[in-house]
Amino acid sequence: MLNIVFLVNSWLSSFNQPGLCVTVAVLLHYFLLAAFTWMCLESVHFYLSLVKVFNVYVPKYILKCCIAGWGIPAIVITIVLIINKDFYGNASHSESHPFSNFCWIQENIVFYIAVVAYVFVIFLMNTAMFITVLLQIHSVKSRTHERSRFWKR
Repeated sequence: MLNIVFLVNSWLSSFNQPGLCVTVAVLLHYFLLAAFTWMCLESVHFYLSLVKVFNVYVPKYILKCCIAGWGIPAIVITIVLIINKDFYGNASHSESHPFSNFCWIQENIVFYIAVVAYVFVIFLMNTAMFITVLLQIHSVKSRTHERSRFWKR
């Protein structure tokens, strides 16, 4: 959905309908955040699969992942819309090129908080999960190597 909304964004913005542009910008923002949220959930699943292999039972795991994956971005979008729906709009870059218009977040501060900071937090979490998984794999490999040397002696 992110790709579809991104591809039709400039075409829809050429209609010069403010409501349509706000809707497209909100959808684009939502699906972008949802994609990154699902990426974060994949890293959590990766951690649970490789580090916490045994005795990991999360009741209604898929339901919780779906609520987080689709709900957290919706909360962010709702907060931005409650503060001011005019944060979303048409960013015209050139009058001579009508398809250079793009419906997106108009305020830089909102962009940095609602997109860049969000993605940065997910990047940090993914990095932490990745390092934790690497350390776990390394420790398992070291213990296996120690045991094999012990049994060889």
